[in-house]
Amino acid sequence: MKYYTIHEMTEILGVTAQTLRNWDKSGKLKPHHTSPNGYRYYSEDDLNRLLNKPVNKQGKTVGYCRVSSPKQKDDLERQEENMRTYLLAQGKPFEIVTDIGSGINYRRKGLQELIKGMANRSISKVVVLYKDRLTIFGFELIEYIAELYDCEIEIVDTTEKTEQEELVEDLVEIITVFGRKLQGKRASKTKKMIKELMQND
Repeated sequence: MKYYTIHEMTEILGVTAQTLRNWDKSGKLKPHHTSPNGYRYYSEDDLNRLLNKPVNKQGKTVGYCRVSSPKQKDDLERQEENMRTYLLAQGKPFEIVTDIGSGINYRRKGLQELIKGMANRSISKVVVLYKDRLTIFGFELIEYIAELYDCEIEIVDTTEKTEQEELVEDLVEIITVFGRKLQGKRASKTKKMIKELMQND
């Protein structure tokens, strides 16, 4: 849930801070909560109600789990088990969607199911254990799409990785994907092209 300060609300609504205080007294718009130092905070739901926008409260919570290849099915099962344990503790209904595919493949069936659910507002929250389980690149874009449809994305493990760790993981993912493509019908032709390009360099 997103919260706005009184200053942010005045800019969004085009009213003065005193008007918001008057609305608070009259009951037209009360802040969601007030901080210990007296600052008012308004919720996104409060703002949407005032603007007559639909508030997405009917959507379901979906836990999303992914591995890169069928060889990692054991890892996928562990992800599902950990996800189920985490969501059960929340005490709300949920579903779990799984994918087997590269983190740079945006045609994954499960990922497309999530985006469709966001767009038709049947999903109000997506939970992933790790940020890279959802996607390797373009997380900000998917997050933006979610925000457009009032869908929250929750990352359970927010441990920050070093730039070197992220770079190594990204390179491994890219090499893995292109390595699989080299095993296809055009393998010999592709390898020849790569060899020629290296020679030209």
